[in-house]
Amino acid sequence: MSTPANTAETRQDRYDRGLEVLTRIDGEAGQRVVDSLADISPELGHQIVAWGFGEIYRRPGLAPRDRQLVTLGMLTALGGCEAQLDVHVNAALNVGLGPEEIVEALLHSAGYCGFPKALNATFVAKKVFAERGLLPVATD
Repeated sequence: MSTPANTAETRQDRYDRGLEVLTRIDGEAGQRVVDSLADISPELGHQIVAWGFGEIYRRPGLAPRDRQLVTLGMLTALGGCEAQLDVHVNAALNVGLGPEEIVEALLHSAGYCGFPKALNATFVAKKVFAERGLLPVATD
């Protein structure tokens, strides 16, 4: 029985490809998330890198900045995702979104997610902006 050529790719190949994307988008924050899973669920860390970033984030259909806008909106809508919002607000800045655009996206989410979720997300963004020396944010 012959095997298709693409099955020669190893588990490590997929992880390495995902790690390159993760590092480019999330910097050190993404690696810290993966490292924090090492003693409880290294497989979850592997899947986040190999599948989440090696397969999904590297797809050509959306630019990295657009993927981050979508991610910020979904994490805001879910609520209770403040730790992930922290990582993704940083990632949004890393891929070229400005603080004003992030604030505007979170303000926009209030109409669809409600004020409490939009407030929680905005406070996460404020924390990240403060850590990166980006406050005050100029908005209209």
